[in-house]
Amino acid sequence: MTDHIETDVVIIGAGPVGLFAVFELGLLDIKCHLVDILPKVGGQCAELYPEKPIYDIPGFPMITGQGLVDNLMAQIDPFHPTFHFNEMVESLESIGTPEAPRFRVKTSENGTTFECKAVVIAAGGGSFLPKKPPIDNIEAYEGTSVFYAVRKMEMFRDKKILIVGGGDSALDWTVNLQPIAKRLTLLHRRDAFRAAPHTVEKMRSLVAAGDMDLHLGQVSSLKGENHVLHGAVIRKDDGSEFTVDCDVMLPFFGLTMKLGPIADWGLNLHENLIPVDTEKFETNVPGIFAIGDINTYPGKLKLILSGFHEGALAAQKIHRYVYPEKKLLFQYTTSSSSLQKKLGVAA
Repeated sequence: MTDHIETDVVIIGAGPVGLFAVFELGLLDIKCHLVDILPKVGGQCAELYPEKPIYDIPGFPMITGQGLVDNLMAQIDPFHPTFHFNEMVESLESIGTPEAPRFRVKTSENGTTFECKAVVIAAGGGSFLPKKPPIDNIEAYEGTSVFYAVRKMEMFRDKKILIVGGGDSALDWTVNLQPIAKRLTLLHRRDAFRAAPHTVEKMRSLVAAGDMDLHLGQVSSLKGENHVLHGAVIRKDDGSEFTVDCDVMLPFFGLTMKLGPIADWGLNLHENLIPVDTEKFETNVPGIFAIGDINTYPGKLKLILSGFHEGALAAQKIHRYVYPEKKLLFQYTTSSSSLQKKLGVAA
């Protein structure tokens, strides 16, 4: 039996930007349901780098990805949002008018149907999969010796780690895992890196001090048995090969983004992104909004803090759709007793 749910807003994506949208909508007495294909809140932030430090969240000189998600969950707790995990939105149908939008949203897994007055797409880059290196039989080691993300650093303590890649993820985890690894080796096809300069400099200083190894080349094959890795064969540019002893390999080749059904919703896509205005972050379809990495507009910065700003402005326009007869009075949480009462902090 499928569920039929009526609510004010359906938010697609339960990453940091989708979570903060709950807060902004909650202040305006707007109820939300969130749908996410992942089994938990946090999106890419919690799935790909839960223990990685983030340095550009206002008010937090440093916070981990999971720490940010935990704080956001505490912040929206007064509004009691409902989450639907392991579900993908399969179809989105407009059943209203441009002046009074209304939508029917269906998910693919449990067949849940929502009817709502606005939809907020906060789906990051859509569904995402790691790009796998073209190595024979790599699947045999996945989940036991080969990992495409670091979810718990302690899993890698006292391990001989081989990190493959030259971008931010590869270099960040090189620097973060080196102190707990038995030995860490970074492998890249060339001696030039796409990561932040200060991280590259720190890596090179570790190499210079003999605290880790850096090799140039590509993995040609893996050595091991019973799903346990013992080493990786590296091929250099001159064709020669050598073996790096390792019991863990972390390939960071980026992500393959897939929009999935979003591509069929009648939105004016531009290079797999959703164009929006910068007044209310609404798409070409009235009542459908896009915030965070999924959207595009002149001057767009793919930062979490930008997504927070976008969610706040989207909420203002959504209020007009949910409460067309009610005038929106702008208030500050610092001085409004009614807002503080909603947050449970009023005296």
